[in-house]
Amino acid sequence: MSGESGFNFEDRADARILRDGNLLALVQQASKLGLGGMFHVECYDKDGNLKWKDVAKNGVTVVGIHHVLETVFRGGTPSTTWYMGLIVDPVSGGGPSENDTMSSHANWTEDTDYSETNRPTWAPDAAAAKAITNSTTTADFTINLDGDLYGIFIVDDNSKSGTSGVLFSTAPFSGGKQSVKSSDVLKVTYTLNGTNV
Repeated sequence: MSGESGFNFEDRADARILRDGNLLALVQQASKLGLGGMFHVECYDKDGNLKWKDVAKNGVTVVGIHHVLETVFRGGTPSTTWYMGLIVDPVSGGGPSENDTMSSHANWTEDTDYSETNRPTWAPDAAAAKAITNSTTTADFTINLDGDLYGIFIVDDNSKSGTSGVLFSTAPFSGGKQSVKSSDVLKVTYTLNGTNV
């Protein structure tokens, strides 16, 4: 039979493995949920003049991803409020990593040279079009010391220099280091997008 048809059992088995392998790959591709965000940062001088602006694409940390999965699918404790912080002094050749946590981020330090008592709140509007953003109310930093900034982060603890809480995402500025002077004001919008990838 196999000689007449040119298709034997081994051929059928190989075809099934190939089909099932392709199906598995397709299922794996279709079942991924992507989370990614973008910081839009504008720096104004004391007279309200725009000095510079930057767009920083974030990387979501491992602990941030785990927090989302545990909260949504295992009844974990949600974080009801999130805050922004500033990044300075990256180690040469280093910078934010997906493995960073608030208690361990060896390649950068937090900048606290702004007048607000606590880290500014990220107050997003309701989710829409697979995104959530604070476009209505920016998170503002009033700088009180001249210096350079390298990036920004999101965490669920508002304590300046605090080492607790869930570090959700970090982002280096796309334009590299950005200079600020005392009395400058940073206005920051963060948009988090969800995608099927």
